[in-house]
Amino acid sequence: MPGRKQLPVYSRRLREAREAFGISQRNLGIEAGLDEFVASTRINRYEAGVHQPDLQTLERLADVLGQPVAYFYAEDDELAAVIRKFHESRKRKGS
Repeated sequence: MPGRKQLPVYSRRLREAREAFGISQRNLGIEAGLDEFVASTRINRYEAGVHQPDLQTLERLADVLGQPVAYFYAEDDELAAVIRKFHESRKRKGS
């Protein structure tokens, strides 16, 4: 659609990871340490590209979702999949 802004990569990856994990925006925010009264709104704004989480917040979100921070910044979908698979293989090995 002309004039429609493309979402930042971190927004797309956050939504993908959250949905794959099967957690609501509110519960993700709460698990990541956000105040329960603003958790849903904050995650929604991150996913909509309105705001970008700071590094500490993204680290906490990534931890809850079991993903490395690099996954959220990988522009290329194939690279994001490689990062995710590498991370999963290291978790299985206990590294």
